[in-house]
Amino acid sequence: MSFLSHLECARCGRELEADRLWNLCPTCKKPLLARYDLEKASEAVTREMIAERETNLWRYRELLPVRHPCHALCLGEGFTRLVRASRLGQAVEFSKLFIKDEGLNPTGSFKARGLAVAISRARELGVKALSIPSAGNAAGAMSAYAALAGMQAYVFMPRDVPQAFVAECRALGAEVTLVDGLITDCGRVAAEGVRQFDRFDMSTLKEPYRLEGKKTMGYELAEQMSWTVPDVIIYPTGGGTGLIGMWKAFDEMERLGWIGSQRPRMVAVQSEGCAPMVKAFHEGREHAERWPGAKTIADGLRVPGAVGDFLILRALRESGGTAIAVSDQEMMEAAKLVGRTQGIFVCPEGAATLAAFQHLHGQGWIDDDETVVMFNTGSGLKYVHLWT
Repeated sequence: MSFLSHLECARCGRELEADRLWNLCPTCKKPLLARYDLEKASEAVTREMIAERETNLWRYRELLPVRHPCHALCLGEGFTRLVRASRLGQAVEFSKLFIKDEGLNPTGSFKARGLAVAISRARELGVKALSIPSAGNAAGAMSAYAALAGMQAYVFMPRDVPQAFVAECRALGAEVTLVDGLITDCGRVAAEGVRQFDRFDMSTLKEPYRLEGKKTMGYELAEQMSWTVPDVIIYPTGGGTGLIGMWKAFDEMERLGWIGSQRPRMVAVQSEGCAPMVKAFHEGREHAERWPGAKTIADGLRVPGAVGDFLILRALRESGGTAIAVSDQEMMEAAKLVGRTQGIFVCPEGAATLAAFQHLHGQGWIDDDETVVMFNTGSGLKYVHLWT
């Protein structure tokens, strides 16, 4: 089922055996990346074969880490709509604007992709109990797939997250702990339980396989665009696994012979109230400083420090992309515009991509004849408190 060959440290390059449990690199404590025998994979699977398969992320199973199909958990995640946003395009005077609507995933966000793959692999490797610090959507996704797998789920969220996230996790059988502070504070509390009770840490980029689920957005996007890529991808960036994962996917697909060497310019969008990656990018830094006093209505963007900061910045620079921050007010106005033109109830993180587009197009950074894909990473239904 899988051509997974080994794990590789994203920083020092150390190679590790794939068929045992790992979190970070034991040498430098940086994220591990899954690597595949792409030469053999290219001989075994073709784009034509992929087209005949089920419409979920497991259609790319040879390029995912689960060895045996009996461990592949599925709630219907992946292969979300790529919407030609014609009415929105008319409103903003731009003809080739697309929305990849990740709010259609199980549990209402793109987080279902990463947790479906990571928990499937964890189950395959014998894990019984899972732990995650989360701003909301990742916790809901972990709770759902842990329930499907018959595993214990322990969730740590900021006390001020929207109640919809808390209710979702509890309804799905997770044990929820609310923490005073931000997601980074949740991470510290969760780490104590990991050490004390032998839970497996599912934190963003602190295990290798959530990234693999997220990379399927890149595979899908290329397939839905007839195995080409857009000129620009605009992506809301907190922990950054989606952006990093897609950049990894484009490299894999070129080596498989499925796409050419063209790459999209990647745009990371953050909130003005929490923009560590934007600051680091424009200052030419390799790592981002922790953002003090992080505050935004977009809970998924309230990440003051990302473990994979250097990987996000690397993808932006290698692609010729950029990073931009928008205000909470701009997010809300953009959400209204998407809603009344396309009938999509976007989350504030997804709305941030339209606000970013408007800035970049207005500045001439995006040309009129380019193709742009914006990612709506979740359903607006979890943010109804913003509209009441």
